[in-house]
Amino acid sequence: MTTADLLAAFPALRVLVVGDVCLDRWCTYDPALADPSRETGIPRIGVIATEVTPGAAGTIANNLAALGAGHIDVLGMIGDDGFGHELRRALGARRISTDLLVESPGVPTFTYTKLINSTTGEEDLPRVDFVYTRPLHESVEREIVARLAGARYDVVLVSDQAETEQGGVVTAAVRAQIERLDSLVWVDSRLRAELFRGVVLKPNHHEAEAASQRLLGRVDYAEWRGRAALRALIVTHGGKGALVVEESGTRWAEARPVEKPVDICGAGDSFSAAASMALKVTGNAVQAAEFGNKVAGITIMKKGTGTASPSEVLAAPSVRNR
Repeated sequence: MTTADLLAAFPALRVLVVGDVCLDRWCTYDPALADPSRETGIPRIGVIATEVTPGAAGTIANNLAALGAGHIDVLGMIGDDGFGHELRRALGARRISTDLLVESPGVPTFTYTKLINSTTGEEDLPRVDFVYTRPLHESVEREIVARLAGARYDVVLVSDQAETEQGGVVTAAVRAQIERLDSLVWVDSRLRAELFRGVVLKPNHHEAEAASQRLLGRVDYAEWRGRAALRALIVTHGGKGALVVEESGTRWAEARPVEKPVDICGAGDSFSAAASMALKVTGNAVQAAEFGNKVAGITIMKKGTGTASPSEVLAAPSVRNR
């Protein structure tokens, strides 16, 4: 199947992104405005412009929209706050439905605030994160599970991005419901990959090695895939490509080398968005991973969490002539 054939099939797909959706706030500051506070003497950070984009699970949704997915829903938790309002608006502007978001009063919307130097264009100050480290409230968890139980989608992407022991949307109860879905389920989990069963699992190679060690006490991807009854285990290796582990064996999905990438932030999310839809269309995990590599190769040449348009994908060279 050609790249054009893949892209032509995407508008027919209904896709759900479930997990830790957040707001990315890109704040440009002027270092010349770092006047010290009269009260404390601490220099201020003078922000002169702010751009907001959906992040984490929202980055996957952004990439799905850019690639032309027909319908996109996001299922996660947001707070009843200004950041939550900004997140809903940012998603809606990208034709991503927010109808399934669960609002939890008293909980801050998961937010990354990134500080960009106006002189250099670089992010050179510590990020300011608004995080929730407590267990997900039972009522919110029940609502997320209930909404997930009614999911009827071609593809479900799970973004388990919380890096705290508590506070993430993808709890044990949510994982259990994910395992019951009839859809093609694609999972990206930073710290808990070994807990998922019966899905397509996409860790990067650092996450995969750590998860295999936790599960087996050694790195053995074939054993892990079999024990967890995974449809496929796809281990990404950046510019080197991806290792695809299936019941039929292990193969390598190649990638074209990219010299001097501009920003690798969000590369895994663009890979997941592209490869999951390609897998639904083709049923071929290696071809899907190669398509994901191709899209990620485009997005890493852009500042921030970039996306790839169909025209950019069509113009990009492939490892193989497809």
